[in-house]
Amino acid sequence: MNVGIPKEIKNNENRVAITPAGVEALRINGHNVFIETSAGIGSGFTNEDYQNAGAVILETAAEVWSTADMIMKVKEPIAPEYGFFREGLILFTYLHLAPEPELTKALIENGVIAIAYETIQLPDRSLPLLIPMSEVAGRMSVQIGAQFLEKPWGGKGVLLGGVPGVLPGNVVIIGGGIVGTNAAKMALGLGANVTIIDNNSTRLRQLDDIFDGRVRTLMSNSYNIESMVRQADLLIGSVLIPGARAPKLVKEYMVKQMAPGSVIVDVAIDQGGSIETSDRVTTHSEPTYLKHGVVHYAVANMPGAVARTSTLALTNVTLNYALALANKGWAQAAKDDAALAKGVNVVNGKVTYEAVATALGYDYTELASVIA
Repeated sequence: MNVGIPKEIKNNENRVAITPAGVEALRINGHNVFIETSAGIGSGFTNEDYQNAGAVILETAAEVWSTADMIMKVKEPIAPEYGFFREGLILFTYLHLAPEPELTKALIENGVIAIAYETIQLPDRSLPLLIPMSEVAGRMSVQIGAQFLEKPWGGKGVLLGGVPGVLPGNVVIIGGGIVGTNAAKMALGLGANVTIIDNNSTRLRQLDDIFDGRVRTLMSNSYNIESMVRQADLLIGSVLIPGARAPKLVKEYMVKQMAPGSVIVDVAIDQGGSIETSDRVTTHSEPTYLKHGVVHYAVANMPGAVARTSTLALTNVTLNYALALANKGWAQAAKDDAALAKGVNVVNGKVTYEAVATALGYDYTELASVIA
């Protein structure tokens, strides 16, 4: 199979879909890898690094897309890339289709086989290709929040860890999954007061054990959310429903009660956001906006800012699935692996992931009937 790796073109997206080690693995399995020139520079990988691993360097994105049977990316394609879509092309990347009607329409109309990293799901319900980026984003959310709490960045001037004789800042995390857990680790490390809100009592017990009681845990309901949002210096939204739009758990009237200069980091923004006032997606070049006196950070590709770490972590988990797709073809690979099958969102003009179909008003088609 010909595997293509175009350069990412989303604002300040410095990750790349594969490392030289990944190229070598694909080559050993008999596949050809075509990489757009300088695609890996943002992650510290040169053209020479890829050539030494056996890749062919192409000058333009158009050449890569037209040569490839399967395109591997990091972020979902944006409008300038839609023209490269064609029938039968396998697209293997983060897609986040529920809040992306135009992208979904383009995939459907062009007959692309779209396989989303973020909906591949193991029997234990974990999301193996989302976990490493969630770990990165969770940890980043606190260091970013700490920065924007500084007065020169529009914050209230609070040091999250405080100092002797001065209380530490309050970090409130909505959602106790991978993002929330990693955010809590960082916030605790800085010395902040940390509260995690989740709707799963079993998970709250696990978090209490993991953090040995150093984190306050609360059951998710509107009363508890409102109470804790009002007290938050840093509010982190980290709610995820695989493949679906994130629920708006923090309402606008709650945000209005936050002290001026408080900071919101909505990590769920790539799925539509879990904060009602996160009503726009921002970029690394213009990461924040002010609403009701509160600093909102809503960058959809947070891990792109730490591209070296993120690219290495991502290839660690995507490579085996990429090998299966290349070795067997997408249909057989999906038949053989139920987790991979859950990643198939669009095939031959049909939406095969139910949460996406529901979010965007398409008919849902079971993948098994498409493969048959």
